[in-house]
Amino acid sequence: MLARASGRSLSHLWSDITGRTLTIDVSQPTVVDRIQRLQRLETVVYTLDKIVTGAKENPIFPDFLAGDRLLMLVHGEVVAGIDFSNLKPGDVKVDGKQVRLHLPGPQVFSTRLDSAKTRVYSRQTGLLVPSDPNLETQVRQEAERQLQEAAMAEGILHAAQQNAVSTITSLLQGLGFEKIDFD
Repeated sequence: MLARASGRSLSHLWSDITGRTLTIDVSQPTVVDRIQRLQRLETVVYTLDKIVTGAKENPIFPDFLAGDRLLMLVHGEVVAGIDFSNLKPGDVKVDGKQVRLHLPGPQVFSTRLDSAKTRVYSRQTGLLVPSDPNLETQVRQEAERQLQEAAMAEGILHAAQQNAVSTITSLLQGLGFEKIDFD
């Protein structure tokens, strides 16, 4: 009742009685530590489908005798974000309720195929040769490279950077900063 009547909250009244106050440390080392705790911030996942082919050919015999062809439908993901383990104390400048932050560059963390959704659509092996056991592995490796290349062409790194800025802005606002600048 007393707190309501005076216009102050109960927590302020309790702080006055006990002599304890709530303080949040927003010094530069603390801010750097909080951001570094994020480690690798995965900010975007691109899911892609592609058709990838591979072939082993013989220079002497035609494909129907000595060739090996594989057509694969692949489904995969490319994950990108920011690695904050490289953040240095000089990358964060705190001035009261303002902070200026230099983010590390975005990077692709992983490219992986979803084996449950990736299928060999067709395989043609020549009459005179066995199928090459390494061809499917080579096509899968090429598929991962093509998925990453496609994600890069679609702007995955730009999206990762934008999403990281949004996430870090929310974190810093939660720490009490009112003005947040990125360079």
